[in-house]
Amino acid sequence: MVLSKGERDAGTILIVTMFRGADARLYERMPQLDGTRPFECTKSQNVEKPQEFDEYIARRRSQDPDVWVLEVDIDEAERFIALLPV
Repeated sequence: MVLSKGERDAGTILIVTMFRGADARLYERMPQLDGTRPFECTKSQNVEKPQEFDEYIARRRSQDPDVWVLEVDIDEAERFIALLPV
């Protein structure tokens, strides 16, 4: 599901993964020394303070209005993320 649409050609992509609506994690492309930009987990939802996760995404959206936020509810999210282009 697309939670937030960003700039069509240059917007940053954030991917929120979860399984059956729980254990949310945020993945962002992170530049590496070799020039690649793989997706890495930058935030995990704390079950005791779930609102912090949503607040973090809201802050990222306010910092960068061009950001895309995509949400997928999928088993084995790490495997899905590993299939994305670098």
